[in-house]
Amino acid sequence: MYLGAIAGHVPAAVVKCLSAFLDFCYIVRRNAITASDLDRLKDALDRFHRYRTFFLGTVGVKGEFISLPRQHSLLHYIRSIHLFGSPNGLCSSITESKHIKAVKEPWRRSSRFKALIQMLQTISRLEKLAAAQRVFTQLGMMDGTTASYTGMIQDGGQPQPRATLEADNADEGDDRGPVAGPKALSSVELACLPGMIPI
Repeated sequence: MYLGAIAGHVPAAVVKCLSAFLDFCYIVRRNAITASDLDRLKDALDRFHRYRTFFLGTVGVKGEFISLPRQHSLLHYIRSIHLFGSPNGLCSSITESKHIKAVKEPWRRSSRFKALIQMLQTISRLEKLAAAQRVFTQLGMMDGTTASYTGMIQDGGQPQPRATLEADNADEGDDRGPVAGPKALSSVELACLPGMIPI
């Protein structure tokens, strides 16, 4: 439907390039990929790379070649499918949230003058604060308000340590292993921690 909407409004090479890219995407999204699908995937990738050269010089894209990270990752799909099976919904935007936390937010907090040093200090300090919060939560120091905690200490009470780190489980940015969900014949279960066998 998208190609029909742009056909005639943009050069034919752009339509062919997008068509090849969409063919590639539709094949990769399948739950099961056969040998003939891999042949069609290779053909779609070759067509995409052939037609994307239209953007070089013709429409003002600078450089001898276009190799954006997501376009470059297309080259590795066929080998990865041979090794691990169908990607089944894998998205190249997975690392975007990590990029936001590690680069964009520290950049916004910097003065923009010698920003790298400021960004590294911000990341280091945020990691130390997160580590302190985990320890304080484990020791029971994060329960209640500051006033109730101070009152308990003045009355001679002690915080009650927790058996598990609930803060680790609540941290949405923490990668602790695979997310529970439906399994397909081509699914891959990753280890919970480096070097451990998944249970």
